[in-house]
Amino acid sequence: MNKDSKIYIAGHRGLVGSAIVKNLKSKGYANLVYRSSSELDLRDSNQVAAFFQTEQPEYVFLAAAKVGGIVANNTYRADFIYENLMIQNHVIHQAYKHAVKKLLFLGSTCIYPKVCPQPMKEEYLLTDVLEYTNEPYAIAKIAGIKMCESYNLQYGTNFISVMPTNLYGPNDNFDLEKSHVLPALIRKMHLGKALEQNNWDSLKADLNKLPIEGVDGNATEQEILDILKKYGIRSSSLLGGGQEGDVVQVEIWGTGKPMREFLWSEDMADACVFIMENRDFQDVVPNGVKESHTKPEIRNTHINIGTGEDISICDLAHLVKKTVGFNGELYFNTDKPDGTMKKLTDVSKLNDLGWEYQVKLEEGIKEAFNWYSKND
Repeated sequence: MNKDSKIYIAGHRGLVGSAIVKNLKSKGYANLVYRSSSELDLRDSNQVAAFFQTEQPEYVFLAAAKVGGIVANNTYRADFIYENLMIQNHVIHQAYKHAVKKLLFLGSTCIYPKVCPQPMKEEYLLTDVLEYTNEPYAIAKIAGIKMCESYNLQYGTNFISVMPTNLYGPNDNFDLEKSHVLPALIRKMHLGKALEQNNWDSLKADLNKLPIEGVDGNATEQEILDILKKYGIRSSSLLGGGQEGDVVQVEIWGTGKPMREFLWSEDMADACVFIMENRDFQDVVPNGVKESHTKPEIRNTHINIGTGEDISICDLAHLVKKTVGFNGELYFNTDKPDGTMKKLTDVSKLNDLGWEYQVKLEEGIKEAFNWYSKND
């Protein structure tokens, strides 16, 4: 990419997209193009075709997607498979039709089997059944990988797929109804700290910024206590909570034993820009591919992006507790599911391509909490 190349970032307001925009600007790229979802509905083929015809981008970062936590994925199964398929189908196809020089498609490591050898190598894709709760989303992302591969093989395009591990950072989703584990822990500890300090100004400010099930700072104190309790933030007071000096508990699903990997979103963005600047599809074609009817069988060309390091949910929760300054108790609800016990990416391919992560988890959690606090 040249500094004046026209670059389209789809999903520029999201966790990854906003980090990609920031990274590109910091490196001197000035000809960036993006649209909000209200300006351009990527689910609409006509709108996407008109956008590409008008803008003629040279490079595309496809970071737009419908995303959510385990509850949202399992509840809105049709929405997750339909909307993600439509978004990626339209953008990838129009990138081909308008001769985009290179496209980067972002997926997720949920593409791997529910029971997968650890750490998860790219070659383990489609070797077993998926985790049921996010199967529709995972299938959509697998389709995106195969679409990029197929267009490359048939049309000679230069489309690359990257599969990030669990991400966190600025512009994360802190909505307790839909958020992933790390932003949820940060917000729950923040609310728990305010409750143990009987700081109703902080509680109301938080809920005004991001209501929980419609409950905002204008609700009664009892309504606020009730919604906090529903989401596992509760006081030990026999009077219902909210008294200074009470012991406040924050609930965490499961035993705390599952191991998870986390990557700072701005590291993820740096990896994406590095790949777009330095690597092409041919660089990720596996060595020693098999021949099938005189043509090579080329698959598993996606790239895992992660740290190659993991932490237990229990240790993660205590790290967040320390960072936020919450002094209460952590309650591990073993009636709730643990999910997969270990999900760790093998990042050998990424490292061999010349990139490694920089931001350690402890530093990243501090930065994420600072960002959330400033935007509270």
